[in-house]
Amino acid sequence: MGVKKKKEMQVMALTICHQDFQTLRALADIEGKNLASLLLHCVQLTDGVSQIHYVKQIVPLLEKADKNGTCDSTIRSCLDILAGIYLCLSLKNPLKKVLASSLNGLPEFFLSEAIQSFTSRLQEELNTADLYSYRKVIDNISSCMENFNLGRTSVTNLLKNVLHFLQKSLIEISEENRKFAGNRIVQTQLMNDLLVGTRVSVMVVQKVQCFQRIHLNISSSPMWQNMCGLLGIFTKFLSDDDLLQTIQSTSGLAVVLFIKTMFHPPEKIPDLISSMLLHSVDCTSVPEWFLNCCRRLCGVDVPQPALLFLCQGTLTMLDWQNARMGPSGEALLLDTVHVLFTLSSQIKESTLEMFLSRILASWTNSAIHVLESSSPSLRDSLNGNSSIVKRLLEYVYTHWEHPLDALRHQTKIIFRNILQMHQLTIENSDLATDHFIVELTESLLRLEWHIKGKYTCLGCLVDYVGVEHILALAKTIPSQILEVMGDQSLVPYASDLLETMFKNHKSHLKSQTVDSAWIDEWHETWVSPLLLILCEGNLDQKSYVIDYYLPKLLNCNPESLSYMVKILQTSADAKTGSYNSRGALGALMACLRTARAHGHLQSAADAWGNLVTSARIKQGLIHQHCQVRLDTLGLLCESNRSTEIISPEEMQWIQFFITYNLNNPSPGVRQQICSLLKKLFCRIQESSQVLYKLEQSKAKCEPENEFTKQHPSVSLQQYKNFMSSICNSLFEALFPGSSYPTRFSALTILGSMAEVFPVPEGGVQTVYQLSHDIDIGRLETLIECFTSTFEEVKILAFDLLMKLPKTIVQFLDSEKLQGLFQAALELSKSTKPYDCVTASYLLNFLIWQNALPSSLSAYLKTQQVACEDGDKSAAMVERNTLMVIECLLENLEEEISQAENSLLQAAASFPMYGRVHCITGALQKLSLNSLQFANEWRPMVEKLLLTSYRLSAVVSPVIQSSSPEGLIPMDTDSESASRLQTILNEIQPRDTNDYFNQAKILKERDSFDLKDLNASVRSIDTSAESKGSKEGKTCDVTAQMVLVCCWRSMKEVALLLGTLCQLLPMQSAPESPDGLLTVEQVKEIGDYFKHHLLQSRHRGAFELAYTGFVKLTEVLNRCPDVGLQKLPEQWLQNVLEEVKCSDPSSKLCATRRSAGIPFYIQALLASEPKKGKMDLLKITMKELISLAGPTDDSQSTVPQVHALNILRALFRDTRLGENIIPYVADGAKAAILGFTSPVWAVRNSSTLLFSTLITRIFGVKRGKDELSKKNRMTGSEFFSRFPELYPFLLKQLEAVANTVDSDTGELNRHPSMFLLLLVLGRLYPSPMDGTYSALSMAPFVPFIMRCGRSPVYRSREMAARALVPFLLIDEIPNTVRTLLAELPNCTDQRFRQNHIHGTLLQVFHLLQAFSDSKYRMNTYLQQELADIAVCTKAKLWLAKRQNPCLVTRAVYIDVLFLLTRCLDKAAKGSQPVLEHLGLWEEVRGIISGSELITGFPYTFTVPGLPQYLQSLTKLAITTVLAVAAKDGGQRRDVPISLSQLLESSFPEVRLLTLESLLERFSAAAPGLGEKGLPPLLQNMGGTFLMLAMKENHPECFCKILKILHCMDSSEWLPQTEQYIQLTPKEFLIWTMDIASNERSEIQSIALRLASKMIAHHMQMCEETRDSVAPKLQQWVQLVIASCGDNRPPESRLAAAEVLTSTAPCFLTNVHPILGLQDTLALWRCVLTLLQSEEQAVRDAATETVMTTMSQENTCQSTEFAFCQVDASIALTLALAVLCDLLKQWDQLEPGLPVLLGWLLGEDDDLTAHAESTHQVEEDYLFEKAEVNFWAETLIFVKYLNKHILGLLSKSSWHPLSPERLRHFQRTASEQYHLLSQLFRELPPPAEFLKTVDFMRLRIQEERTLACLRLLAFLEGKEGADILVLSASDSPTEVNQLTLQRTEAAF
Repeated sequence: MGVKKKKEMQVMALTICHQDFQTLRALADIEGKNLASLLLHCVQLTDGVSQIHYVKQIVPLLEKADKNGTCDSTIRSCLDILAGIYLCLSLKNPLKKVLASSLNGLPEFFLSEAIQSFTSRLQEELNTADLYSYRKVIDNISSCMENFNLGRTSVTNLLKNVLHFLQKSLIEISEENRKFAGNRIVQTQLMNDLLVGTRVSVMVVQKVQCFQRIHLNISSSPMWQNMCGLLGIFTKFLSDDDLLQTIQSTSGLAVVLFIKTMFHPPEKIPDLISSMLLHSVDCTSVPEWFLNCCRRLCGVDVPQPALLFLCQGTLTMLDWQNARMGPSGEALLLDTVHVLFTLSSQIKESTLEMFLSRILASWTNSAIHVLESSSPSLRDSLNGNSSIVKRLLEYVYTHWEHPLDALRHQTKIIFRNILQMHQLTIENSDLATDHFIVELTESLLRLEWHIKGKYTCLGCLVDYVGVEHILALAKTIPSQILEVMGDQSLVPYASDLLETMFKNHKSHLKSQTVDSAWIDEWHETWVSPLLLILCEGNLDQKSYVIDYYLPKLLNCNPESLSYMVKILQTSADAKTGSYNSRGALGALMACLRTARAHGHLQSAADAWGNLVTSARIKQGLIHQHCQVRLDTLGLLCESNRSTEIISPEEMQWIQFFITYNLNNPSPGVRQQICSLLKKLFCRIQESSQVLYKLEQSKAKCEPENEFTKQHPSVSLQQYKNFMSSICNSLFEALFPGSSYPTRFSALTILGSMAEVFPVPEGGVQTVYQLSHDIDIGRLETLIECFTSTFEEVKILAFDLLMKLPKTIVQFLDSEKLQGLFQAALELSKSTKPYDCVTASYLLNFLIWQNALPSSLSAYLKTQQVACEDGDKSAAMVERNTLMVIECLLENLEEEISQAENSLLQAAASFPMYGRVHCITGALQKLSLNSLQFANEWRPMVEKLLLTSYRLSAVVSPVIQSSSPEGLIPMDTDSESASRLQTILNEIQPRDTNDYFNQAKILKERDSFDLKDLNASVRSIDTSAESKGSKEGKTCDVTAQMVLVCCWRSMKEVALLLGTLCQLLPMQSAPESPDGLLTVEQVKEIGDYFKHHLLQSRHRGAFELAYTGFVKLTEVLNRCPDVGLQKLPEQWLQNVLEEVKCSDPSSKLCATRRSAGIPFYIQALLASEPKKGKMDLLKITMKELISLAGPTDDSQSTVPQVHALNILRALFRDTRLGENIIPYVADGAKAAILGFTSPVWAVRNSSTLLFSTLITRIFGVKRGKDELSKKNRMTGSEFFSRFPELYPFLLKQLEAVANTVDSDTGELNRHPSMFLLLLVLGRLYPSPMDGTYSALSMAPFVPFIMRCGRSPVYRSREMAARALVPFLLIDEIPNTVRTLLAELPNCTDQRFRQNHIHGTLLQVFHLLQAFSDSKYRMNTYLQQELADIAVCTKAKLWLAKRQNPCLVTRAVYIDVLFLLTRCLDKAAKGSQPVLEHLGLWEEVRGIISGSELITGFPYTFTVPGLPQYLQSLTKLAITTVLAVAAKDGGQRRDVPISLSQLLESSFPEVRLLTLESLLERFSAAAPGLGEKGLPPLLQNMGGTFLMLAMKENHPECFCKILKILHCMDSSEWLPQTEQYIQLTPKEFLIWTMDIASNERSEIQSIALRLASKMIAHHMQMCEETRDSVAPKLQQWVQLVIASCGDNRPPESRLAAAEVLTSTAPCFLTNVHPILGLQDTLALWRCVLTLLQSEEQAVRDAATETVMTTMSQENTCQSTEFAFCQVDASIALTLALAVLCDLLKQWDQLEPGLPVLLGWLLGEDDDLTAHAESTHQVEEDYLFEKAEVNFWAETLIFVKYLNKHILGLLSKSSWHPLSPERLRHFQRTASEQYHLLSQLFRELPPPAEFLKTVDFMRLRIQEERTLACLRLLAFLEGKEGADILVLSASDSPTEVNQLTLQRTEAAF
């Protein structure tokens, strides 16, 4: 026994040459005590770790020799050998560092000898002439300079040689790199060598002291010449864009360092570098050597990267500390930042942008160093108000939302350094009160919270000025930040800011007080908002707060836990939560879970158990809200101590949890459950190891200790029992018919158990082994999981089987294995796609378990190869794989031969793709790099390739046809054919298929001839019926079946070829034995993919071909063969050439978004190494951008369409990352210009490209709001990233605006306006925008305003929306007044309604934004609104009949409505502003004179009438309610009444009015009835009754019923006779008739209304109840019908709500009102709804169950009364309550038969069901019946069986008469005999070949067994041979024992 050891460090052993080894042997002494003996022992070891021990003994041994004062030849030779060893070791070998560290302690006596040895050996290294050995020498120089005194001294001694070597090596490596241009693998290594050489050169110059006086050397000295040579090389590197940017960057450092080292005097160095940066070098005043070396950097055309890296070198290599360079250094500092600002506006490549941000951050660090002792002028230049700081801030604001995380991080550093710089520039001033800081803080706080940069900058401010100043400005900032934590993208930023703030606040408060009084204020500020969110926030918000904020808060102040628990415990009873709310219980569990996981809670159950009771934990484990369940489970499973003992109570709770939580429909919840349980298993495993250790030491210590309070063996036995119990529960969950979520959870947890508790090795004890609990039944259960239609279940089952020992297969006999193999072969040719997946997993299982039939060995024509024991398993798997593939291949070849004769027959009987899928699956599981049967694999691979090409040739004509989906065409008339021809001519496609030359017209006949469609398919049956070759039966073949057969075959061939390329080793040379794929075969595969990607039309085919092609291109790019490496480049050039030409013979598809062409180019570009220069991408984008631009040649639109489609695909490809961003601007230009093309295909492709670019620029849409600020950016950020778009968009917009509404009246729609406004509408000005940017947004505003004059309605709307974000809130009032002033007066003679409409829309949208702003209540802004209202009054004629246009009248009324709403809110109902302005009077006048009063002379043909009606109605309703509120319900001066609106002849008016009234009735306080409504809305019941009788508009009718349902029925139901001449009973009948006959939404509300009336009648006197009683039966039938599976979810939801509201009356009444049959029917409805697939319906039904449990007579039925429970446990709780009620009602005798009928499933007709299912499966390939993926029949049966048995056990009498008992026994017996017969009719193995039928029969068998068991119990025969319902009985066992059970039972 022992704890598992960690993996040991691997160290490569050192070796020496033969000569040195002989030397050591000769020098070693006999005793083995001298240094030579030590080294000899060391080098003879093969373990590097052991050698380290010997190396560490070298110096102690030499110290002993030093005391003797001798340095004999032995030691000299050993030191020389040590030097050789050191230089031979690789750079990363730990031995090298250990040896250097040891030799650093070498006694001084031996130093000179050691130095001489190292110098000599290093000299030998430097003399090497092998270019590919240079890297090793460079690494040795580097290691010598790194913390190694001997090495550094040796390098110094050989400095001239070292410099010469570095110069020589860099020159030669650079030349070699040039030679190998295009060979990426070699170039990558060579460039890495150049980078290391450059770095080592910098290191040598920095660390060797003698360079300080090098300028005194004569220029002819070799060292000087070497230095000049190196400087020249680095200058060349710096300007060479073909090199990696890291080399250029390091060269920039080297250039400045070498200049600093060589230039004299040093005082002029800053001026020299400054002149280089500013392109102002005076060639006459600099030394000649400098010009010779750096001439490239002295001109005006220095490349941008070179200039950038020179800035980096300047900031890194010069000494900025304490302003040592004086005034010239300060000038250089300022010049550098100005150069960086210039580069910032020019550089757009992402990697250079990244460098620039780092260099700017480095500049701020240098500025801080200089400012610490700088001149006053520099301080003035760098204080907060300086232009440089403003430019820096502008850079921060522009880039703090950049998509690159690293760049955003740099903006944080820059901002922090700006604060520090400003602090250094102000003397003795309080930073918190400084004007710059205060203004900065306020501007940041004004920003929207969706801006990520706001959080980081506020965090920096908190660090510098303290949080108290920010809290003083914004006291609610903690709550504001917590509010945004529902957005995942903002959560990390928000939580980091909160952490910074509360830590700072805590420190501040503690410093202010001496005791703990500070804690209350701190809790109030930071903890109280947290608790509010935990109890009442939305789901995402709470989850993120718990995950990110809560742990940080507890880590800061663990004592807060008790405060939180105390508050939450107090409110937990009152706020238990629901399915959409956690409540206080959920918050409590979340807090405790987080605290325990982070170690803030005592971990033992009895220690933290006093914080939360056992009852609360059980409530949490089955809570209705899934997160509460997860948090409670997490509380039990998670711990900060991995060896903590799990207590028995925790085990019981976890077992309880697993019982009810496996069937969870949410994938995320399932994953978390499985993850938490895996953590628990790991705790069990690790704590068990400690328990074993304790058990061993128990004899030496007391039985009890701190770790465990009971004997370890007891705990270990508890662990074993617990794990076995979990295993039993999980296997029981794999019962027949179990849902996908249940199977997924069970198999995942079982897999975790097998993984955490592996088969023990090496004496390690394990507390549990899953294999011990596996028997034949469970093994077959796992195998049957392969039949699931969900592939995840197959994967999990297969992985679990692979984790079990190989011996488990011995449970299966040979006959069973033969059956499985045959089933797999049958499934592999099934027409159902998922069957071949099952076959693949079955075959892989048989392969890996060595369970193949012996007859299969005939396929392997080889003898067993000899191999070691360790390789036997691999050889067996390889041999089995070969046999299976050979078998499948033989079948496939035969089927292809038949398909070549009849493709229809193949599609119907053996669609071929299944065989290929199984071959691919077998190959993917096998390791193909170490094959033992290579000779057999080579012909196999060749055969696979040929067969794949042959299959592809058969099916490709269908896939490559111009219309593969309609290959069997149905056009029979000449008109449709001619239309087809017209379309084809317009889009000018290029295809060889003759559809493009002549449209086909089919003769009117029953069959068709596919031969006419494509010449390559010659012998296809002309009938649509095909006869199966084996069954001899006739089966229909549809176009779908043919197409599925073809495209899936193409898919599988593509995946197979991709897999072969990816997994098979390639031959390094022709005829080489080391690989299986030849170069020619790889080229053939590439040509195959090219052919099919460029010519396939079916999306499924070319998408999957793309997947395979990607695998090939990735292999080619890693391939050492240069020819193969260059293939992608050649293919790319060829396809681009083909795209460019518009040759009619081209086979490229111009329709279907260019089909596979974009995929082909994507694959070629995406596999290009990202760390390189991405040359292929650059070439391709340049070519495509030029093709995508507008062209004058109408004949060349096809290349343009292709280019646009390809660009769209490339911009969508996330793998290209930021490398594609530099081309976004050009892509946007092409899309906008392409939208103006007269050719539809170009416009269509341009639109698609533009949509992709919008997503690429602004991000994936993250909200319902199309223009949400989450998907927008500031104008400065947008135009700084894409500066070319600024003049382009401005010019385009100007052109559109200038001609949008010409005076000639000519209609000009300007299609590009849509795209321009879409882009501009996503930009907005930021309050942080600086004044230094030339990219101001102001010039766009007048053009956008003028676009509002467009004759196109949609364009005017878009212009109005686009204008809003261009204006700041403060600018809106003036702009609105200006726009209003432009509107015409009523006296004007000429005006255009389009102009008026566009202006009014802009006014409306601006006012809307203004009213929604957070400053709405500000007094100043309210005054602005009042001023706008005055301007509005001047143009009121536009809202009256003087304006003939209803469209503009409607918008003006909308503006009035908006103004009244805003000013009304500000005045809190009294309207002083509106009354003072007289606006209400004007509004009343508008309504009084409107058509609502006078009637409508219009019909719906009048433009704008519906819009006008809606606007007018909204204003009228607002006016009526406002006047009524003012007059206290007196209804004086009301221009129109609600009754008039409700009686309008226009449904728009009625609907709006009803919606407004419904909102108010719904919001009325429940329980107050009409008393909670304003007087105007009281006593309206009669009005709505009359409306209900005559309303014929469905939506209005629905709203009326909803209002009646909201109203108190006791107030309007007695009035029915008065208003509609119907008695309440008759009105109820009328309502139920509606619920029976109307559409679903009306049905639902009518059912709710009828139920409410029935409940009202039941509460009345007995006479009233009796009058309604006859109608209860109809109501019950209505409820039952609403619960049917064929009803929409809305109906089932309504039924659940009705059952909840009537439960106390009808379900749980002590004296049942309904008959027992009806009552049980309603209970059955509840049980049905609890098993509904819709989560909302299940939750609503759970509310019904919770209502039934909380009644006075039922609250004792279960332990969960008054608790929020989940539907999974609500099912058993409902049955418990029902059984208890039967007992209370004394109705067990009549009730039991009904329950037994539920158990037996009497409604199922097995024979008819089997036949109908078979018919559906045969006739339809895709059409499936409705399936409930959540309900589990046997779970219901299990619970029902348990509760009936419990009920019978408690009864002392027999509830069934002997006659009834015999009747049930006879029924069950007959059903059992029928089941036996049906089982026998199924073909073996039925579970695979007839899965649906087999599973249904198994479920019915279990139901029948349960019923028989109960009947036997009733008869007193419980011990008979009847099996109880148990999922532990495997399906196979049941199948085998069916006859025996039947005979024994009856």
